[in-house]
Amino acid sequence: MVSRPTTVAVLEIKPATTEIGLSVVGRVRPADLVQVTSLNAGQVIQLLADNGDRVEAGAALAVVRSTVEQAQTQANAARERAVRAEAVEARQSYDRTRTLADKGFAAPAALDIARAKLNAAEANLAAAIADVKAAAERTREFTIRAPMDGTVLLRPIDNGQVVAAGETLFEVGSDAGTEIWAEVDETYADDLQPGMPARAALSGSETMFGARLSEVSPRVDASTGGRQVRLVPDTTAVLPPGRSVDVTVVLSQRPNAIVIPRKAVMDATAGPKVYVVDNEGVVRVREVAILRWPSVNAIVEKGLKAGDRIVLDPSLVRNEQRVRPVPAGGQ
Repeated sequence: MVSRPTTVAVLEIKPATTEIGLSVVGRVRPADLVQVTSLNAGQVIQLLADNGDRVEAGAALAVVRSTVEQAQTQANAARERAVRAEAVEARQSYDRTRTLADKGFAAPAALDIARAKLNAAEANLAAAIADVKAAAERTREFTIRAPMDGTVLLRPIDNGQVVAAGETLFEVGSDAGTEIWAEVDETYADDLQPGMPARAALSGSETMFGARLSEVSPRVDASTGGRQVRLVPDTTAVLPPGRSVDVTVVLSQRPNAIVIPRKAVMDATAGPKVYVVDNEGVVRVREVAILRWPSVNAIVEKGLKAGDRIVLDPSLVRNEQRVRPVPAGGQ
């Protein structure tokens, strides 16, 4: 008995226009994101905003205890009142001495002494006023305020917590729109240019919306080997900050391209090859050149032509084996 040739699924090559794209996962973030910190260490005694709250520029977000600073402000205010009284007294003394000097009842030296005391008193008053303003300004630093109109995205602190100077107390995102931030491997980032179109969808959603590449960072993150890219979404829909987004940046359209499943390629790294079934039904190994790009399917640059039939699962056959080819999905 003669054994029947093995039936194998094949794909007939049909060149078509193919999109060259790069798929990444990004995250939505406000166009402006500010980390609000405290200039001073201390205990948080009042929280006035929480995650998701809308805030206006200058609105109080939290209060850090400032007992010493408040006491200093009060002390400076008391000193300013005392110095002001001394200045008033010096002014009155000078005015009396000048009146007497004008009538010849006071010596010029007495007038000079009164004038010097007045100048000193007014200088002390100016210094005291400045001290009061400085102390009040320092005390105001303990009230944490919103830097802009926006939404509180993060509040990593709790009431009563002791915070350090420079520690992030809030993250506030502006109302100036949203962006999509993603990281792209440095190998492929060089091919990206601002202005390139993209397709995007919130992870888990089938609703697509357009976007456009706005920036490609020149800096490479040494820990990940990636470069940050930013995209501006072309949609009026609300994109929640922090939400992950599936993005495909479209680099170009390639006409008459040959695209095959990656599973059909053998030795993809060392020397790409495929099995081609000739007109006699014999399997022949053929070397191919594959575009080194992270696409779902392999884009063949050399080695195949229209009408060639490739074996979809090379593990089922061997070179020069006679087979019965059937179109993929056929019998």
